[in-house]
Amino acid sequence: MKNSKNKIWFAIALMPLALTACKKDHSGASMGESEKTTITIENVLNSKPLVESGTFQGSGTPALILPGQSATITFYAAKGEALSFATMYGASNDLFFAPENPGILVYDQNGKPIEGDVSTQIKLWDNGTRSNQNPGSGVSHPGTAENKNISEVNGSDAQGNTYLSAAKLIKASLKYNGNSQFTLTLQNTSGGTKNETPLSPGVWAVSYIAGGNLLHPSPLFVKGKPSANGLTAIAEAGNNIPLKTYVSSITGIFTPLSPILVIVYNGIEDPLYKIGEKDRSQGLKELAQQGNAAVLAASLKTKNGIKAVYVLPAPTTTVLLPKIDGQPGGQVSQELIVTKGDRIAVATMYGFSNDWFFATGSNGIDPMKKGDASANIGLYNNGTAIDQFPGAGLTQFNLSGTPLSESNPIVEVPNPNPFTTLPAISQIISVTLK
Repeated sequence: MKNSKNKIWFAIALMPLALTACKKDHSGASMGESEKTTITIENVLNSKPLVESGTFQGSGTPALILPGQSATITFYAAKGEALSFATMYGASNDLFFAPENPGILVYDQNGKPIEGDVSTQIKLWDNGTRSNQNPGSGVSHPGTAENKNISEVNGSDAQGNTYLSAAKLIKASLKYNGNSQFTLTLQNTSGGTKNETPLSPGVWAVSYIAGGNLLHPSPLFVKGKPSANGLTAIAEAGNNIPLKTYVSSITGIFTPLSPILVIVYNGIEDPLYKIGEKDRSQGLKELAQQGNAAVLAASLKTKNGIKAVYVLPAPTTTVLLPKIDGQPGGQVSQELIVTKGDRIAVATMYGFSNDWFFATGSNGIDPMKKGDASANIGLYNNGTAIDQFPGAGLTQFNLSGTPLSESNPIVEVPNPNPFTTLPAISQIISVTLK
């Protein structure tokens, strides 16, 4: 995956304000004497490439989709993301229906949701693991085992058997439900044709997109490559469990963190926000919606009780990416000069959201306590933009969208939330002092 972004994440490093020394307290502990500490923030998320996945099936027992019957898939997607699925051509040895990779695109070039008949995007594929039989004769034996790559069945197969186009056997209808949610209805229209067949229970998936590139553009199969990850069980026997298990293992959370805002303050309440109150119009909105910490940093510099303001990393870099394919996530550090009684506030955008932000709680971090300070971090909804599925929202700024405004008080993001279940916050962002 390329690390380029479609939107610019702003990062401005601000010089700390001057610090002064004070006297010691009666216990002999430093009271106002400056000391150095280093804060390190890291994106520790073990990211997944699929934003959503699931299964579909018929309503009977067994759960086949018989001619005349239909099944639905409801999912979320951002512009550039696509829906992939696979279901067995039941009256075959190892044929399956699926759209060509990366799947069915659900927005046009202008970001307008696509609706209506998308059947022409579905194709019939040969899994390459069994010899085929005449589709009109019925399948009486499993066929001879083969070791071929997946190939498209375009009118006829390797044995010379002929097939109607997939669009004449399955009708696929797309409906936009609003707020980046779609429903795809698959209707078995093969009845009465020479290719009459049931459809098996299937598997579907939607890949994240980042920097204009899908993280997993071929989630279920690769044309010209051997079948893998449980697809053969669908193609040969209509068993969707092995492929479901595989896609579930690579479905989850992916998000970068925006440049990190770090504030050293003393003698005042949390300078960033207060739960139950609305955004203070000082720049937190820009951080929460766009990852732009510059506005808030400049505003805080002018306030009493603020001793130092930093935006990490430096302006020449961009975001803190999560762990990808075993590679470490992004990390930044900053040396701070602090005194007893100081507090540290931290804030950064949950990059693939509309206006969620990670931040320290109302009492900040005590810089005198070294070690892991991640327990001080929470995830909050800024209340200034309508929420969508994280990583699959049409109006999310870092997915080339424009947030839709709302005006609600700041609240903690529930987990699970209306869209998904997140890992523990300490499994997304790590904060340490030494």
